[in-house]
Order: sequence, then C-alpha cells, then structure tokens
Amino acid sequence: MGFEFNNETFRNDFTFRNSERAIKRFPFPFDRDDYMYSVNMEPHVPGRPGSVFEHAFDVDEHYLAEMRDRDLVLKEDPLRCQSLPHMELAGWDLLELIMESKARDYPHWFELHKNGNKWHWINRPMQIEQKFTFLDPSTLPYGPMEYITRQTQGDFTLQDQRDENLWIEAGMVTTQADWSLDFDIGMSFHEWHAPVPLAHEKGVFDRALKFLLKLQHGAPVRRFNWTMTVDPLLDTSPENYPKWGPNKTTLTMDTVGHRQHLRVELQTLWRLPRSNAIAFPIRCYLIKFEELVTQPKWARRLHRVVRDLHPDLAGYKGFLRNRDLLVQWLSQYDDGKPTSPGWWPED
Repeated sequence: MGFEFNNETFRNDFTFRNSERAIKRFPFPFDRDDYMYSVNMEPHVPGRPGSVFEHAFDVDEHYLAEMRDRDLVLKEDPLRCQSLPHMELAGWDLLELIMESKARDYPHWFELHKNGNKWHWINRPMQIEQKFTFLDPSTLPYGPMEYITRQTQGDFTLQDQRDENLWIEAGMVTTQADWSLDFDIGMSFHEWHAPVPLAHEKGVFDRALKFLLKLQHGAPVRRFNWTMTVDPLLDTSPENYPKWGPNKTTLTMDTVGHRQHLRVELQTLWRLPRSNAIAFPIRCYLIKFEELVTQPKWARRLHRVVRDLHPDLAGYKGFLRNRDLLVQWLSQYDDGKPTSPGWWPED
C-alpha cells in the first residue's frame, strides 16, 4: 500500500502526526467557503484511488495506534461498548460486512476463509488469527460486534428499525466528539440528535430519518461531519471532559498551529441483511492546523468557514471560545483568492 503504520499516541505526549500522504488524502469536509448543517448524503461507492473513499472501510497509517488507544479506553471504561440482547444478530451482520470488505480490499493484510459456518479470520497487522463458528458467540473471545470493532478504526452504532423510527441499541464508541453511548443507548433518532442547533428547525433530521428508513441493503451512503479538537485526542467523551475540556483555555497564537486540530468524521450507513438493522460507522480523522495549511485551498477556505459560521454552530462545534484566535491565525494563510469548487486539494 506504500506506507507503514505509525507508532504514535493520542494522549499524554501526543506524538500523533500525519505523513505528507495522509495530509493529501485527508477528507476535508468543506466543498465551498461557507457551512450550514445539512443531510449531505451521497452513495458510498468506491472513489478516487488512494482517497479515503477508495474502499468500504479505510485502513490508513494510524490503524495500529488507534486500535491501541481503543484498548486503553475500554480498559478504563467498559461501558463504551454495549449491545442490548436483541442486537446480537446485527453484530454478526456487522462482523461479516467488515471481514468480507477488508479481505477483499486489503488481501495482503486480511484474509477470511469460509467452510459453511466454520470461518477462519486472519488480521496480519494486529497478529490475530481466529477460527470460529459464524452465529455461535461462544467461539469468539467477545461478542461479534465487539470482536470486529476492536480491529476496525472508527466508532460504530447499530440502530434497530421499528415503529417508523430508528433506535440506537448497540455500539462501540471510543473516539467520539463529546457524546456518550451510555447516555444515548435506547434513544430514538430525534432524541439522540436533540443537542444539534438550527438543524431541527430546518427539518434536517425529519428528512434524514425519512431517507434512512428506506435505506436498502447493498446501497450504503456516506456523509461528512466535523468539529474542532485541541490536541490530537481521539477520546473526547463527556465522561472525560475534565481531562480535555480545560485545554480549550490554553491556546495561544504560538501554539494554535500545532495543537488545534480539525476533526472530521466520515460517516457511512449500511442496511444489514439478516437483522434489518442499520450500521453507522463513524470514522474520525484528525489534522493539525499547521498540516492543513500546507494545502493553500484548504487554508483559505477554513479561514472563511470559521470566520463566518453562525455562533450557535461554532459553539456546538466546540470552538466558539477560541474563534477569534483561530480566525486571526488562519487569516495569515488567506490571500483573498477564490477557491475552486469541491473539497479536493489543488494539485
């Protein structure tokens, strides 16, 4: 694949970094110079070679470091992974989807061999080899959802569909942007989206729910979401707010470039075949401001988005306190020139 896995940390000494390749393929979320919350769904089909859209589940240079961080979070707080009893079949659906996708897209790293319900899974980067019986949880060290999401980047929720609604009833959530699986589990679609400002009045979530209830197996979709994070913390959970929240008060003009990160979620949604549940992978990507501004188009555009964003959204995205500081720092990289359409960097 042309890269090695980074030996890096997302806590304590914060050695996380993006290579030049990772910067170029970063999923910059703004296709224009302004932003308003929207459904912004598109088919999740194979995209530009080398991009985060190339494969169903992106595996990049941060894979092993992210899996190590997930293990640390789960040891500190096992409730970051929960599944209500009726969601076990959806967990098997998710396991099958991820194993088949990775074995197809990254055959040099992952293998899946099937002989009826007798399966053999090989994960070379994590040095895992597992023989198990599909649909028999006693043959795995964890439940099916937990087993495969301990080996897959990003957070995951599984949503049961009933009563013309979606209910979040299982998940592996260790890299979230200030929301809690333990708090949200059992909630309906509108309940867990309640904190989002402006979108409800515009009918965004009514339209999104109507769309998702009709989601078909074999036709996944994707969208972007984004926020800001001081320091490259994957785990910005409300449970740990005392550990990361105060960091917002410590930024200066001298430290913004290295410490302030744009945090982008590539969210995909999949209808699962046996359970009819919806899988919702939420893959988090981080980039330092000093890395991002190496792409002139992104530097100009981010300055304009941050400067002009509605205050309620700036608060929700986590940077209202520091907005003036961020605008001042980013303004150094905005020469006033027009930006080209779309989110790809200019070659």
